[in-house]
Amino acid sequence: MHAVDIAASVLVLGIIVVSLLSNVVVLICFLYNPEIRKQVPGLFILNLTFCNLLLSVSNMPLTLAGLITKGHPGGSGLCQIVGFLDTFLTTNSMLSMAALSIDRWVAVVFPLSYHSRIRHRDAVIALGYTWIHSLCFSTVATCRSWVGYHHLYASCTLCNVRANGAGTQFIIFTVVLHSLTFLLTLIVLCVTYLKVLKVARFHCKRIDVITMQTLVLLVDIHPSVRQKCLDEQKRRRQRATKKISTFIGTFVVCFTPYIITRIVELFCPGPISPHWGVLSKCLAYSKAASDPFVYSLLRHQYRKTCSHLANKVLKRSPLNSSSRRVENSAGRSDTNSTANTNTNTNTQPPVNKPSIP
Repeated sequence: MHAVDIAASVLVLGIIVVSLLSNVVVLICFLYNPEIRKQVPGLFILNLTFCNLLLSVSNMPLTLAGLITKGHPGGSGLCQIVGFLDTFLTTNSMLSMAALSIDRWVAVVFPLSYHSRIRHRDAVIALGYTWIHSLCFSTVATCRSWVGYHHLYASCTLCNVRANGAGTQFIIFTVVLHSLTFLLTLIVLCVTYLKVLKVARFHCKRIDVITMQTLVLLVDIHPSVRQKCLDEQKRRRQRATKKISTFIGTFVVCFTPYIITRIVELFCPGPISPHWGVLSKCLAYSKAASDPFVYSLLRHQYRKTCSHLANKVLKRSPLNSSSRRVENSAGRSDTNSTANTNTNTNTQPPVNKPSIP
């Protein structure tokens, strides 16, 4: 193996480990915390986590095997199944991100009527559409035998080499697939999150006006306190921009190189470097590893749940149990000594004071 292949294999292995661990933690938090299960976004996050986990245990290991063996991993039937899953899971995860962005837009723009606009029934309908949408494209590609092992990406996916005699149909199918998944999701993400950012900045500006009016009235306020208030205003504005940039930026960085490579492959007869093809596929895989942090684990509710679970596990360890027993025995000895002191004090004979005539 060349140094580039070794680096690519290590990269894929790292993505598999991080994706499995992070998505399993999200799934545990969802199952453990009833408040997360009651929320509508929890259904979209659960669906996204399911897609990422299945992608991590089916497609990524075969790509790693293809990089190591420099050939077709497994049989043709297995590659057909994995190619079906590649199209289905990628499409499903993209549409789940679009559904999450719409949910956040409704929650921010219509906060008072959010619970009447977005209900669990609406979330189930949206998820049903994402599954039907994904199943349609993946089933058509599998039935037309357009999925197989692609040496450019070292993975089982859509393969134009297998589209013998149906080149035009394969081109139309691929363009429609990426237009109704990647492009549609990108447009939804940009429109919804930019509107959310606009509303967030408007509220920040109102808070800033009230803060400045308060600072003007408090003429005796210390300059350091005034500076802290101004710094907090700046951090509040930057926080909203960073969150929106993370949502859109991770989607663009992870999926755009792979989609552009697929489109260029259709219309340009020239060869494409296999190293670039594998790198673009690794970037697409890395979205499964970054989604738990972008949508779940960095939120306060998930962090609190993880902290509670960690404390619960640590308290059950033998070391902490023995330390608790020592603390309890020490507490009981202190209590007994205090009780004995009080008893001795109460049993002392009374002192007769001389009476004053």
